Amino acid sequence: MVGLLPEDIAVVVLGPGGAALGRRLRTALAGARLHGPRAHPGDWDESYDRVSTHLGALFDAGRPIIGVCASGILIRSVAPFLAAKQDEPAVVAVAEDGSVAVPLIGGHHGANALARAIGELIGGIAAITTAGDVRLGVALDEPPPGWHLRNADKVKPILSALLRGDAVALVDEAGCAGWMRAGAVRWAEHGNRCIVVTDRLAESDTDALVLHPPVLALGIGCERGCSAKEIADLARSTLAEVGLAPGAVAAVVSVELKLAEPAIHALAAELGVPARFFPASRLLVETPRLSERSPVTFCATGCWGVAEGAALAAAGADGVLVVPKRKSRRATCAIARAPQPIIAEAIGRPQGRLTVIGIGPGDPGWRSPEASKALAQASDVVGYSLYLDLLGRAIEGRRCYPSAIGDEEARVRLALDLAAEGRSVALVSSGDAGIYGLAPLVFELLDIQANPEWRMIDLRVIPGISAFQAAAARAGAPLGHDFCVISLSDLITPWETVRARLEAAALADFVVALYNPRSARRQTQLAEAADVLLRHRSPETPVFIGRNLGRDGEEQRIISLSELSCAEIDMLTIVLVGNSRTCRIDSNPPRLYTPRGYFDHTSL
Repeated sequence: MVGLLPEDIAVVVLGPGGAALGRRLRTALAGARLHGPRAHPGDWDESYDRVSTHLGALFDAGRPIIGVCASGILIRSVAPFLAAKQDEPAVVAVAEDGSVAVPLIGGHHGANALARAIGELIGGIAAITTAGDVRLGVALDEPPPGWHLRNADKVKPILSALLRGDAVALVDEAGCAGWMRAGAVRWAEHGNRCIVVTDRLAESDTDALVLHPPVLALGIGCERGCSAKEIADLARSTLAEVGLAPGAVAAVVSVELKLAEPAIHALAAELGVPARFFPASRLLVETPRLSERSPVTFCATGCWGVAEGAALAAAGADGVLVVPKRKSRRATCAIARAPQPIIAEAIGRPQGRLTVIGIGPGDPGWRSPEASKALAQASDVVGYSLYLDLLGRAIEGRRCYPSAIGDEEARVRLALDLAAEGRSVALVSSGDAGIYGLAPLVFELLDIQANPEWRMIDLRVIPGISAFQAAAARAGAPLGHDFCVISLSDLITPWETVRARLEAAALADFVVALYNPRSARRQTQLAEAADVLLRHRSPETPVFIGRNLGRDGEEQRIISLSELSCAEIDMLTIVLVGNSRTCRIDSNPPRLYTPRGYFDHTSL
């Protein structure tokens, strides 16, 4: 079921009664997150107070919803948000006993398919009620993957005509509409209404329902750094001049040397199709079918033609070159047609992706939706074994590569190598990956290592909640004014440098967040840090100590700076040392804040 619907499917249960089924659905559906009531603590990924409000917000945000509850609850909750049918996310009601799955909204936009998949998973009935599916056995507005509707507004009149028994003709110009003939429809040779399956451009005022199958491979060659506009203009003009439909393009294809060419990926994104790449050796095989051979291209790439060769390789042995190479100043374009729909994921290779993810302190509630989505999309996950354990269900079904603490460089190299193979890799750090995490090491290796394959990957960094942010939130608001963050570890940074930074921070009266305060091998640095700070601020300066924040066994307390050197602190602890203006409120629990300057505290 992976890839059945967009990521971030919300599986919503009302309480313990539906929890087991909810967990089962979460495990089976890639990217799904389990939502449960805050009043009944459970292993929820997200919690809510009022289910109706929560369901409405999810629907309004475009999140697909599986409600393990009565249909009426879902209907009443999302009714105020119903608007344009084509824009609404899928909503499916599932009985708590698993007996039935009912697509309520978005039937032809994923809900019907999702209900069928749930029915197969739990052995229940998928209660499909849309007429086209039930009586005709075909869903015209939910064509197979890669197909495009040219004019979706014609679906309803065509379906109405079919349900009345009117004569509707099927004109299959592309020769690949077998899925339409598999249902109960008896297509007429001639009819007042018509469905056309074609890779050609259709007239804008046609009464026919036009579907474009993914049978065209759009080959692109270009100079390094060619602009996205030039490539897009060339591709659009080439398609238009020969009367071919952009909606029939299955993939934008090129040679592997262009894996990291932004303009090619921009064109693929504009067309809404994948970008796929072939090694030069594969394109050499297509040499006899090229319209011409370019010695310049051979010297640069190792094959005699990139645009034509890639298009033909994608279209397969039975494909034909329908548009020979067209040129702009810095780019080339060619188009090949396959006899049957091209499955883009089965041709060439994608650009590898490395996403460096900050997972926060460990609690799923402190992990950003963007990070959760990236984890759901990853094929491989690399990280310190403890952090992978903290992720738990979020990385089920992924290839995982745990390693020990201290193996940071090996972890990063492995992640880069896996991404260079064309995989989608997540490299995880706790907190924020760019703050004492793995992101700086990734960029450092890219900078100092001459590995061209690493430079070909799509590299992204996703922020997370850092330990000092989590500690500040638990403490109150001690970082309300200027602050700095210093690691007391001298494994990489000389202690003299660390000490100089402590002196500067103390002299400047920054609030100071201390990372790596004490370990089994480093017992003296914390006491020295406290001594430095005590020379510049009062012994009564408040200090917040947080341990295991956002994890089981969380501890937090407030002490004075004079007590810091003897405090029980380890590597799972973050320390926030207030400045001369940081205040303590003796509430329950006590809280700290550092005023920004809205009031004159000297007169209070």
